[in-house]
Order: sequence, then C-alpha cells, then structure tokens
Amino acid sequence: MTPILIATRGSALARAQAGMVLAGCRGKFPKLSFELVIIKTTGDKLQNVPSAESGLTADRPGGPAPQLPRALFTKELEDALLDGRADLAVHSLKDLPTDLPPGLRLAGVAGMRADVRDVLIYRIDNGLAPRMRLPDFPPGLTVATGSARRLSQLLASRPDFRAIPIRGNVPTRLRKLTTQPGMDATILAAAGLERLDIRISPAGLLRGGGAPHDLAACVLEPELMLPCVGQGAIGLEIREHDVRLTEICRRLDHHQTSQCVAAERSFLRAMGGGCQTPIGAYACVTGGRLYLRAVAHLTQNVRRAEGRAPLSGAVALGEKVAAQLLAKPS
Repeated sequence: MTPILIATRGSALARAQAGMVLAGCRGKFPKLSFELVIIKTTGDKLQNVPSAESGLTADRPGGPAPQLPRALFTKELEDALLDGRADLAVHSLKDLPTDLPPGLRLAGVAGMRADVRDVLIYRIDNGLAPRMRLPDFPPGLTVATGSARRLSQLLASRPDFRAIPIRGNVPTRLRKLTTQPGMDATILAAAGLERLDIRISPAGLLRGGGAPHDLAACVLEPELMLPCVGQGAIGLEIREHDVRLTEICRRLDHHQTSQCVAAERSFLRAMGGGCQTPIGAYACVTGGRLYLRAVAHLTQNVRRAEGRAPLSGAVALGEKVAAQLLAKPS
C-alpha cells in the first residue's frame, strides 16, 4: 500500500505536533498507511534571525530585530505538496500565511486547540521568586523576545522593562536564558511547552521535558497579552482538489476550533495579511457564539477591539473587528 506522506518541519515541537496528527490518522483510518516526511525550511536554517510572527521591530531601542516572513517557515512544505513529495503538511497555524499558494488550501485544524496563552519564563537564581505576577517584578527586568506583538503588549503593562532579541526553538531559548548573562526572562507559548511535555508545577516552576532547573513561570492571561493569530492550533494543508485528503482532514478537524481560527485569520487578512504591525487576536466560543478580541499597535498606543457573531459568521467577524481597529479614532 502506498503510504500517505505527512510533511513537517524537523524541530522537536514540529515533530511532536506531526506525531499527534499521525496518531490521529492511524487511529481513524487503520486500513491506510501513513508516514512522516521531515523537511527543513528556510526559516529553520536562518537561526540568527528572529522567528516568524506578524510585526516588525517596535519603535523602541533594544526591541526585537526585523523578523522573517511567515512563508519562510512553510514554503518548503508547500513545495513538497505541490510536487507530490507530500500529501499533507502539518503546521503550527500561527506560522501559516493567510494567502496560500495557488492549488493549496487549509483543510482543517487537528483536534482541539491547546492553551493559547503566553508564559513569561524567568530565572530564580538572581533574587526572583516563584509564582510572581507581572506587577511583582522589579523595574528594569531584561526580557528576551523576538516578537513585536509580545513586546508591544508587555511594555504597555510594564514600560520599565528592557527588551533584547532572542532566536531559536523552545529548548534553545530556555538554554540561553540559563546560560547567557544579562537575560532575566523570555516569553514562550504555553502550547509549545505543553507539547514538549514541559509543565508548570504547583510551585510555579518548570518541570519535565528536559527543562533547565531554576526557571519559574508567570502565565500571561489574554486580558494582558492576546496571542498570535492561530496560536495553539495545528493546521492541516493539502492540495486543493485532493478528495481523499479532504475526507481525512474532515475527520481530524475540530469544528469549533476551525471557526475560531477562521475568524482570527480573516482579521489578519483584513489587517493586511502579513501585517507589518504588532497585532494579536483570539477567538473563542461562548454561549454558542464566536467572541473575537484583537489588539494592534497602530499608533503610539496599543488599540483594542472586539466583536461577537454566530459560528457561521467567522469571516465577517474578523473583517468587522479589523475595520474597528483600522478606523480613525473619533
């Protein structure tokens, strides 16, 4: 039997996510054969440039360096789909551009979304204590981040913090935090930690997954820091007219999560697709309806908007919230 080939990046997190999809495929389609195909993307090779997340450097000294376009983390996987070297590509949905190459489409979201929140990871060997909240940290804390979205929202709450750039996958960033002088903290996605089996203990410390000791975690709620569009969701990309893969993705898809990320991606597209502005958005289902919150650093101040719609109105909701943010202040 010719196997169905599932393409993924080679990082530990990407492999973990692809492994989840592989297990789901084998569980729901036991008579079919599936195999993983590991592909190195351009973004993986450029280790000295900050990671792909919408937004450029905040207009502030010490902010993150210019960032890679999202497509550099997906292009080689999409090329493999188009030339037949793969049948399904698994993406961290936050890395997938809103405009896909001709002939490809986003066919679903694999399972329920993971925790969408960001987490401030900090050292406790320099006088800081576990289980601190954001207001508890001393002035001048040095936070390493490559994300203008994170930096913009963090400095809106703690303008006294200092930011420096950082690059690398989750294990690399945790190692840098514990070994490089002058770095007090970094910000990572809770979903990435979870999928690498790194947990936050009741005492507020990082445990498991090879996480270094002497690191603690401060979870940043969406009210304080809205996530990147698609954060925590696993996207399934296929060739546009592949009937067999369409059915496979339909069986793997989590409908409510799909509608939530559809609203977020519609918002991002309406804001300009790859938007060169620090933005974040998060949609959830409350009372059977979509609730979308969004943030953008369009001027000197962080601006916010929100809206609600039926589950069937995801695209229109994203466009409506974007229009609110893009409108001139009254």
